[in-house]
Amino acid sequence: MPEAPGPAPVARRSFGAVARQPRMIALLFVFLAAALVCGRLGVWQLDRAYERGDLAATHAAADEAARLADEEPEGLGVLLPPQTTFPGDLVGRQTWVEGEYDASQQLLVAGRALDGQTGYLVLTPLRVSDDGTEGASWAGLSGAPVLPVVRGWVPTADSAALDPPSGTVRVTGYVQASEATGEGDLPAGQTDEISSAALAGQWGGPIYSGYVVLASSDPAQDEGVSLLPRPQIEGGEGLDLQNLFYALQWWIFGGFAVMLWLRLVRDEARGSAADPDEDPFGALARSAPSTGPTVGGHQA
Repeated sequence: MPEAPGPAPVARRSFGAVARQPRMIALLFVFLAAALVCGRLGVWQLDRAYERGDLAATHAAADEAARLADEEPEGLGVLLPPQTTFPGDLVGRQTWVEGEYDASQQLLVAGRALDGQTGYLVLTPLRVSDDGTEGASWAGLSGAPVLPVVRGWVPTADSAALDPPSGTVRVTGYVQASEATGEGDLPAGQTDEISSAALAGQWGGPIYSGYVVLASSDPAQDEGVSLLPRPQIEGGEGLDLQNLFYALQWWIFGGFAVMLWLRLVRDEARGSAADPDEDPFGALARSAPSTGPTVGGHQA
């Protein structure tokens, strides 16, 4: 007997023709909406990652500030001998040093803000007589070092409170790193940076590679100069890794939604659905292997 003709092969259609079907367009909008929701949830998780990271960094900074506040001031020569490289972990450390101010070489650092108001820092060289080492820190140098001291902040350059205390002064304050060399082009007696390298050329040396932000002095200086807060180590923004991974997961889910639509269109274009108007989800379900029990070679 002649064999019965087999089923006619399913005609393949182009990817674009399948994608333009109203059903597929409707599915595309559904999947894009799901991808948009996933993307927005990922952005929210990223924001949370930064918030939690910044909060952790703030707590760590507060703990470090509390630790530094509990420490007794150390002689500057013990922490930072003159003409040595500044270690970053010294920022904010309490220190003390004794010497005499040289008011004739005093500078005003322009463009510095305090409590939202722009003014000047009062930068005065201190000719050091004791830095806690009894002179051992500069024994091999050309002489006693000079220390840049930021005595505080004033709102105007013609403040009447600029004169430093005379005679030997014991300065207690916070260590801060030297700044980069500025652009200059300011009136005489002013600068736009606190750079040890630049100051050494003007004040002479040897010099310390950092400076001290005044907290108190004995004898006391004029109260017209406002003291500055303790310097803090600056760092990059914090980032919580757990929330970052959550953000990545949401973005991956959004990508899967788009990929699923592409897969459905591709399968139908290849002829996986016998009926062009057939639900692609139903076609996928029928193509899955059967797991039901069988009896006598037939599925129950």
